[in-house]
Amino acid sequence: MNIILLERVEKLGKLGDVVSVKPGYARNYLLPTGKALRASKANLEKFEAERAEREQKNADSRTAAEQQSSHIDGLAVNLVRAASEMGQLFGSVTARDIADAVTATGHSIEKRQVVMENAIKTLGLFPIKVMLHAEVTITVTVNIARSLEEAETQLEIGRAVIASDQDDIEDNYASSKAVAAMANEKAADDDTADEADAEETPADDNAEEIADDNA
Repeated sequence: MNIILLERVEKLGKLGDVVSVKPGYARNYLLPTGKALRASKANLEKFEAERAEREQKNADSRTAAEQQSSHIDGLAVNLVRAASEMGQLFGSVTARDIADAVTATGHSIEKRQVVMENAIKTLGLFPIKVMLHAEVTITVTVNIARSLEEAETQLEIGRAVIASDQDDIEDNYASSKAVAAMANEKAADDDTADEADAEETPADDNAEEIADDNA
């Protein structure tokens, strides 16, 4: 099916291009979302009559999106979710959840602007594309953790905190306790030795000197 693009569509073309696509793609996505028109004679004539106006409108919306992108690009948002020890979520994170999280930071976006093929079902850090305009796409980091404290740790280590990390923390804690115990034991031994030296009497010293003289 031949269509007229009313905005830039990735891998298809830019505003005003006439392209051929599969009928299902056109009927189910491009036409109902207002991204294209059927390339009929009447529509082609109508588009040409409105081209200048459409191009100006597109330029204005692109400029607004570029300004918005300077405040959002690289943003990290935290989502707290229940999950198993190995990081599997008891549920999932959807485009709606991400749009709400970004909007909560004061940067309003809509669900349809979040680009993701599937819902997220594990803990971790996920770079997600957000299409502010057909020609302006930015990336936000979605940090999914079991708590805000855990989210901070994930940002530091760059990955999800799972059961093996907890084991490492416990091992490090146990090692630290063992090192501290050894240090305390050595200090106690040193104190005992010092006390033994302090208990030597002058008589003991005189006895040692007499023994040396007799020798």
